[in-house]
Amino acid sequence: MNLRNFWMTTLLLTLGVTSAQAKHKEKFAAAPALTPEQNALIKKAIAAEKLTIKNIQQKSPLVQTYIQNMKGDTKLYAVPVSDQYMLQRVDFGKSFYGKSYSTGEASEANHGMFKGSLEAMGLLSKSLMPGNVRYMPDGFLEMMFIDPSGFDQQHYDFVAVRKAFLGTVRCDVFDVHPKVGLGNGRFTGRIWVDDDSGNVVRFNGTYTGGDMADKADDNDYFHFDSWRQNLQPGVWLPVGVYVEETSRKDKEHPVSFKAHTSIWGYSLKVPTHQSDNESVKIDDVTDQSQNSDDVSPLQAQREWISQAEENVLDRLTQAGLLAAPSDFDKVLEQVTNNIIIGNNIELASPVHCRVMLTTPLESIAVGNTIILSKGLVDTLPTEEALASVLSFQLAHIVLGHHIDTKYAFNDRLLFPDESTFSRIQMHHTDADDIEAAKKAVALLDKSIYKDKMGNAGLYFAQLQQREKELSALNTPRLGDSMLDSTGQPWLIAIQKRAPKLDQDKLDQIAALPLGSRLRTDAWDDKVYTLKTSTPVLLNARDKMPFEVTPVYYKLTRYDQAGAEASTQQQPAQPDQASAQPTAQPPQQ
Repeated sequence: MNLRNFWMTTLLLTLGVTSAQAKHKEKFAAAPALTPEQNALIKKAIAAEKLTIKNIQQKSPLVQTYIQNMKGDTKLYAVPVSDQYMLQRVDFGKSFYGKSYSTGEASEANHGMFKGSLEAMGLLSKSLMPGNVRYMPDGFLEMMFIDPSGFDQQHYDFVAVRKAFLGTVRCDVFDVHPKVGLGNGRFTGRIWVDDDSGNVVRFNGTYTGGDMADKADDNDYFHFDSWRQNLQPGVWLPVGVYVEETSRKDKEHPVSFKAHTSIWGYSLKVPTHQSDNESVKIDDVTDQSQNSDDVSPLQAQREWISQAEENVLDRLTQAGLLAAPSDFDKVLEQVTNNIIIGNNIELASPVHCRVMLTTPLESIAVGNTIILSKGLVDTLPTEEALASVLSFQLAHIVLGHHIDTKYAFNDRLLFPDESTFSRIQMHHTDADDIEAAKKAVALLDKSIYKDKMGNAGLYFAQLQQREKELSALNTPRLGDSMLDSTGQPWLIAIQKRAPKLDQDKLDQIAALPLGSRLRTDAWDDKVYTLKTSTPVLLNARDKMPFEVTPVYYKLTRYDQAGAEASTQQQPAQPDQASAQPTAQPPQQ
């Protein structure tokens, strides 16, 4: 097979296939025959998998991977010790390899579709070096596919397990194992097949080291749980992959880690603007130019800043970084308006809010638009914590710390999408951030949140406690960090009002795990509030602040639920807060 780890195949040839075959037969007994109905569904799944690959070859989504390396902890079971973040734009029609948003350069030379898989997985498995753990992003791309060139009954045995529901989608579940003597890098694990369309909607397992499947715990491939969603009629596409290794026995790679890969931007479009007067018939318009006011120098300056703002927002949306406008924006704007009203602030134009789809914790003020990253929103436990981070950027707006007006010239934004991080810099100077932090505290003290700042301060205390271990999470890509260069929160004054951080106090929720608030529609890049209940915490281990957790997608078929509510992502974690920001921490 021309897919993964050439060196493993060579090793097998040296050792001899006979021994490997014997071990393989010991581990996987002869599969019981499938019923005619099950066999027909497998054939349907094989055909659907080929169609899925053809569909994704026409797309160029964003693929984001966030990894946390873990170590054992007596009280908390395991805690992060370091992290890594990767974001790529992948044109699957041209290359398996992605282009990183950090450098704007391809991670590897261009190859045909999936022809680089062998090298990619080799890079992933061999990048784990003791004392210097680094992961290559292209290996995580591989986990979006079962076997792009050999998923069929000539290469795999299928064993029926049971029927099961994933959300409202009824599935047939099969265990899948590669046949003997077909080389390394084949998938082994479990698949869930939609019993209506035949699409594989989930697969869970690993890739084998050739015919050494009996040593799956020792091979160089990681275990993963890969999910797909019905994003358009008849179209199922990858949306998320959870990877976890907790007990690697390989002495060369003694690593325990968790990682989440999310995929979106399947239908990126250049945004269009709708005029406020779009519904007015042009024939009914009369010339009012003589009665209109001229534009003053100050108004002209504000219009110039607004033009730069509009250009930047358009470019971020086109690059797949900024979520499309959604109802959740109104939630953010309501909290912001609560601060504005409490302080009786008069602004030249309304403040708007948007969500950036990336994980690193950061906020940005682009003109009169406040942007919070999805990772930041996900981890905020209360409405007052949300108000505190919004007040920081509102203070920048009130103080006149606007973006560089060079972006009013649209030609300055003509660059490849993957160059966005290096070409658009929205962060403020340290001096501006210090001034904005003081102003933010003053704004909060005159708002409806003034008596709840102790709760908000817990978030910053928890953030500071883990800032060294989660340096990638705390490194902004476009805007302002929550922390200054010393690791101290900009809003340290609010942190000082918080009670002592106590992990054992179960009603003290300082920060939520990642993925706790929002889900992303991978097709149109809109965000939606998760509809979840608040589970009971049993012990300190259930809190998992800022941590990666397994994800569980409540699947529905597109034609059944419609585009607006096609799927619901529900992270499998015990301390999810309510969907709407709440005024009090979750109670037991």
